[in-house]
Amino acid sequence: MNFPLHPGAEGLRTKLFHIIFESNTPGAKAFDIGLILAILLSVGVILLSSVEAYAARYGTLFYVLEWIFTLLFSIELLLRIYCLERPTQYLKSFYGIVDLIAILPTWLVLLIPGAHGLVIVRILRVLRIFRILRLMEFVGEARLLIDALKRSLRQILLFFFSIFMVVTLFAALMYVIESPEAGFTSIPMSIYWAIVSMTTVGYGDIVPATPLGKSITVVLMLLGYSIIAVPTGVFSAQVIRSIREDRYSDEACPGCGHDRHEKSAYYCLRCGTWLDEDTEDPRKKEKEKKEEEKKDDNGEGTDKNAPQAGDT
Repeated sequence: MNFPLHPGAEGLRTKLFHIIFESNTPGAKAFDIGLILAILLSVGVILLSSVEAYAARYGTLFYVLEWIFTLLFSIELLLRIYCLERPTQYLKSFYGIVDLIAILPTWLVLLIPGAHGLVIVRILRVLRIFRILRLMEFVGEARLLIDALKRSLRQILLFFFSIFMVVTLFAALMYVIESPEAGFTSIPMSIYWAIVSMTTVGYGDIVPATPLGKSITVVLMLLGYSIIAVPTGVFSAQVIRSIREDRYSDEACPGCGHDRHEKSAYYCLRCGTWLDEDTEDPRKKEKEKKEEEKKDDNGEGTDKNAPQAGDT
C-alpha cells in the first residue's frame, strides 16, 4: 500500500524533497532525467562487462565505473532517506525496495562474488520515467491486467495441474516403451521430453526410436497444439470482464431495467431515463421552466386586468 511522503522539516530537507520526490519543477525534472541516464549507463556497463572480449579489454574500467555508479546511487538513497519525515515508510514502498536492491549486489560482491549479476535489477528504477512523463494512467492499465490474472489464477492453475498429469502419464508410457539408449533413462527425464514435445519446442536431445514411441510423440504434439490456447482464452476472457466492470455500471435503469450502461452515462441508452436517482433530471427542470415561460407569454401567470401598484 502506498502512503503519501512528506518532507522531514523546513529548510534544506524540504528543498531536497521537492527536487528528489517531485517532478513539476525544472530542478526536479533535471534530477530525474539525470538519474535515469545514470541508471541506463550503469546497466549498459553491466551488460558489456558480461561479454568476455570486452571484460578482458576494459575490465578495470568497468569495475571503476560500477563502483562510481554504486557510490552515486548510495548517496542518492541516503539523501532520499534524509529528507523524509518517515524514511521507513519509503523503504517499504515499491520504489524504496528497488532503490535498496539496486545497490546491495555491488556491496555484496565483497562477500559473495557471484552477486554482481544481480545488479541488473537496477533497470527497474527506470520505471520512474512514468512519473516524469506523466504516464501514471498506464498504472491503471497494469492494474486491470493484474486483476484479470488474479481472477483467472484458479482456472490457470487447474489447467497446468491437468497438463502435468497428462505429461506424467505420457512420460511413464514412453519410459516403458523406449530404451535408455534413446535418452529415456528415467521418468523425470521422460517428463522433460514430454514437456518439450508438448510445447513443440523439440530440442532433439531425446528422440524416440520405436514406431510406437514416434506415434505417441505425434499425439502429444497435436495435443499440445490443441490446448495451448486454453490459458490464453481464460486470461483474455477475464481481461474483457475487467474492462467491462471498469467501464460499465451494474445499476439498472429505473425506467426499463437495462443494466449495461457506461459509468459516465447520464441517460439510459434504451428509454432515455435519467439514471442518477440522487439528483433531479435537468430536462425536467428545463421543461418546467419552458412551461412557466409559456404561461407568462399567454398571460396565465399574472392578471393583466388587475390594477397595478401606483394606479389611481
